[in-house]
Amino acid sequence: MENLLGLLRIHVHKGVNLAVRDVMSSDPYVLVKRGKQKLKTRVVKKNVNPEWNEDLTLSIDNPNLPITIEVYDKDTFSPDDKMGDAEFDIGPFLEAVKMHLEGLPNGTIITRISPSRQNCLAEESQIIWVNGKVVQNIFLRLRNVECGEVELQLQWIDIPGSRGL
Repeated sequence: MENLLGLLRIHVHKGVNLAVRDVMSSDPYVLVKRGKQKLKTRVVKKNVNPEWNEDLTLSIDNPNLPITIEVYDKDTFSPDDKMGDAEFDIGPFLEAVKMHLEGLPNGTIITRISPSRQNCLAEESQIIWVNGKVVQNIFLRLRNVECGEVELQLQWIDIPGSRGL
C-alpha cells in the first residue's frame, strides 16, 4: 500500500468491427493487463460489435508501466482465439490528474493525444473535465489482426492513505 499511487478505473465500453473467429461471428471478451494484474470482461455471445459497458479497476504503483488489452473469442472445446491487442500509456492522463484542476466548465478539454506510429490510437484521444473529474476517452485500433477497435474511458480514483500522485 505504501507504493500505491491510486486506482485506475477503465470503463470498457465497446468493440467495433471485431474480427470473425467462429463461423459467422465471434464471442469476444477483453483482457486488461498491467504488470502482474489481469482483469477480464464478460463474454458477449455472437457479436463483432459488442457492448461490454464494464468497469475494471487496476491499482497503480508505477506510472510508467503501459496497459495492454487483448481481445479473445471464447471457445468451448478449444483454446480461445486471439482477436488482436493494443497498448496505451497512462502518462498523459496522470499528468492531467496531477494538475489538481477545480471548477472548470463541464466538457473542458485539458489535452489531446494524436494517433501516431508510437501508439495504438484509432483517433485523437481527449482528456477532459467531466462532472468534476478528469477522464480520458480512448479509441484503440487492435494490432496483429485484420480489423477491430475497442473504446475505453479512464478515470482516476484517489485512495486515502496512499502515496497519491
